[in-house]
Amino acid sequence: MFVILGVVVVILTIYFLIKQYEARMVLFTSGVVMAILAGKPMAALDAFATRMTAGGLIMPICSVMGFAFVMKVTGCDQHLVKLVASGLYKVRFLLIPGATLATFAINIALPSAAGVSAAVGAILIPLLIASGVHPALAGAAVLSGTYGSLLSPGLSHNPFVAELAGVDVMDVIATHATASIAAVIVAAISITIVGIVRKENKGYQAETVQNNINLEEKPNILYAIVPVIPLVLLVLGSSVLPAIKMGVPQAMLIGTVIALAVTRKKPDEVSKAFFNGMGNAYTNIMGIIICAAVFVSGMEAIGIVDTFIQFLINSESMVKLAASFGPFILAVIAGSGDAVTFAFNEAVTPHAAQFGLDIVNMGSVATIGGALGRTMSPITGATIVCAGLAGVSPMELAKRNAPGMIIAMVVAMFLLF
Repeated sequence: MFVILGVVVVILTIYFLIKQYEARMVLFTSGVVMAILAGKPMAALDAFATRMTAGGLIMPICSVMGFAFVMKVTGCDQHLVKLVASGLYKVRFLLIPGATLATFAINIALPSAAGVSAAVGAILIPLLIASGVHPALAGAAVLSGTYGSLLSPGLSHNPFVAELAGVDVMDVIATHATASIAAVIVAAISITIVGIVRKENKGYQAETVQNNINLEEKPNILYAIVPVIPLVLLVLGSSVLPAIKMGVPQAMLIGTVIALAVTRKKPDEVSKAFFNGMGNAYTNIMGIIICAAVFVSGMEAIGIVDTFIQFLINSESMVKLAASFGPFILAVIAGSGDAVTFAFNEAVTPHAAQFGLDIVNMGSVATIGGALGRTMSPITGATIVCAGLAGVSPMELAKRNAPGMIIAMVVAMFLLF
């Protein structure tokens, strides 16, 4: 009876997430309700308190978002985008797949799907349209690359999986790097083929194109390099130069100091931006992680987690599909991969060994699933931003991205499992 009641609450939770109710409120309320029904109300509150101080999550997530805010206030992010855009413009036959790959690469340094959609889309979408690409395809090409943050140590899911597995965040990224890169290559090829098949890759006559980039105005190379400095430090330190091995916060602080020196922005503005970014990260990212923990604690208290795990143990052929396409499908429906991926990784991934799988691999494939599903959802923030810049319906972008995202998910699943 308790499990049945819990399932009803979970279904209602998914419904409210689909209806775009505030995710933190929905997850927290559902977790508390299930804990109360199970007669263990403190389980939910204890989970809230415990997750609030998870240092392994707070440090990388907040420091990366602080650095991202610094890049915005110094203008370094725009110089990086302009540098990439000016290079793409010189090889026009690569404009469509190049837009996807460029967005993916920039998203590693600027790990926010909606943020990179606005920064990159404002430049590349008008550029594509002016080059004869249909607006819907132009928007879809940029949207197809908005999960480059999978390779960022600041993506909340990477340190989350690292903490579950007891490994370094760079080890998690190294595990799924091949699958993540393969996914974006599949997406870039797919969106190009979609454009050719639909005859939208050239010949479009734009009546009005609001182009926000002057390609004659060369970007400042030093400014453009700054956003990638912390990532380079982390990669080198975890591979060929162990002498400079450092944590994510240290790398972000070094990047911030270099940004201050290069751009000569007022120190107080840079300081405010960094700490505003940290606060924003705790509010919008850690908030979801905390409330997802409350939700999972409620499912554990009422018996749903144990029941689901036993089902997977008895149906091992379903485990890989559940880890991959569970978060994928829910992200398409709900428009966000974060809530469903955190819930899955909190509840199921710690038990990966019981299914004969590795925690890092299972957590990574769930993370990729949530990211790819969100990228073909018509109601996610990044889709709406790209559609607005292209002047088309979000659904037009979603249906052009669907083939690539589905194939990319299958490829990633096979590479990780």
